[in-house]
Amino acid sequence: MPSSPRISSDTASGNEKGPVDVGFDAQERRRVLRKIDWHLLPIVSLLYLLSFLDRSNVGNAKVAGMSTDLNLTGYRYNIAAAVFFILYSFAEVPSNIALKVFRPSRWIPSIMVAWGLIMTLMCLVNTFQGLVVARVFLGLTEAGLFPGVTYYISLWYPRGERSLRIALFFSAATVAGAFGGILAYAIEKMEGVGGLHGWQWIFCLEGIATIIAALAAFFLMYDYPDTASFLTDAERHYVIQMLKRDSNNLSTDYQLRFVLQALRDYKSYVQVGVYIGLLVPVYAISLFTPTIINELGFSAANAQLLSVPPFVCGCIFTILVGVLSDKHKLRGPYVIGGSFVSLVGYIILYTQSGAAASYVGAVLAAVGVFPTIAVDLAWASSNAGGDIKRGVVVAMVIGIGNLGGICSSFVYLDPPRFHIGHGTMIGFLSLSILLSCFAMWNYQRINKQKDALCREEGITDDRKGEFVDMGDESPLFRYAI
Repeated sequence: MPSSPRISSDTASGNEKGPVDVGFDAQERRRVLRKIDWHLLPIVSLLYLLSFLDRSNVGNAKVAGMSTDLNLTGYRYNIAAAVFFILYSFAEVPSNIALKVFRPSRWIPSIMVAWGLIMTLMCLVNTFQGLVVARVFLGLTEAGLFPGVTYYISLWYPRGERSLRIALFFSAATVAGAFGGILAYAIEKMEGVGGLHGWQWIFCLEGIATIIAALAAFFLMYDYPDTASFLTDAERHYVIQMLKRDSNNLSTDYQLRFVLQALRDYKSYVQVGVYIGLLVPVYAISLFTPTIINELGFSAANAQLLSVPPFVCGCIFTILVGVLSDKHKLRGPYVIGGSFVSLVGYIILYTQSGAAASYVGAVLAAVGVFPTIAVDLAWASSNAGGDIKRGVVVAMVIGIGNLGGICSSFVYLDPPRFHIGHGTMIGFLSLSILLSCFAMWNYQRINKQKDALCREEGITDDRKGEFVDMGDESPLFRYAI
């Protein structure tokens, strides 16, 4: 058993209760963070796995026969895939504000029950029009989960610890991609059971699983460190003080001006651009990998199974890159490196016609781009000062970025080589690389200006109370590179 944390004998003055300082050493700090990990990450990872499974299973259903049964000719499948992102994108900022106003343990499970019901009832869809309506409302109800959990993680962990945690959470998406292929392969065998097609059973069973997990989440999620029952008083105090120090005591209150700070900051839109360039390939991989593999000459059933390895490799590298990014306290270089690997994969897919080479390209595309999502979100959340601004920036990045999903839905139009689709992915990844280079240069430039200002005017941590409402514009705030 680890030794008990050392607590200062001094106590707070005035109306405050408890110790002023909790002297946790490095080992105790790691123990507390691991304790938080075990109580937070398993449940939010499960929720996101089910979320990603529910939004992307339309790709598996298409290969399993939905395209034929619903007469999805021409652009119909693309439209059904794209409409998900319309309300999904615009509902994310309001949802993150609602999460701050309400309790995370109530807001997140509630929206999950809603989309689980929609997913389950999608098994009754028997027309193209019905599929489109269901996908629109699925997007609306799912909108709050990913930005909500990303913001939620930022309320528990200091900036230098977030990349790995977001990577562990986001790795559930890659697991969902792998699991979705295996699950679809098995559920297809239920063709005709209960008068439903195999693809309808995919929607039904995965929706029921979502509802069950959502009901459990009402009891398994914790809200904030200051109300966490699994932490001792000393641990709770330590975590609260650690987060305050990490944020330079910036405001945690809800005020409209903090929302406006996020909306008016050009750096928010640079991060949006980086994220769009990464997310378009991620959604393309999720929505079209079974189709791409099918067009390489494999049967529909084998295409479902062969879609698994790219996601498994993506999961492994997502976690590995998250560890390295936190260890080196760097974000931009890992975004650029991962984008370049994925770029190579898409160049192979664009230029090669052989099945083996193209499959290697598909794996490289997933291995490169999946890890960048978690690192980029940790980057965006770390460089937005103050709770409300951070929540709005994260929602902006994810919300506007998800409009890229509409693009992903309409570029894979020319089988079997899909030159338009692969070429579009090359363009978006190049955009991310260029904007990441600009962001790194810009953050370094601003940090140097703040260093000079602090030296000239003698600004130290003793004056941090003067800058509590300035967010990341505070002269004491430093941007992550």
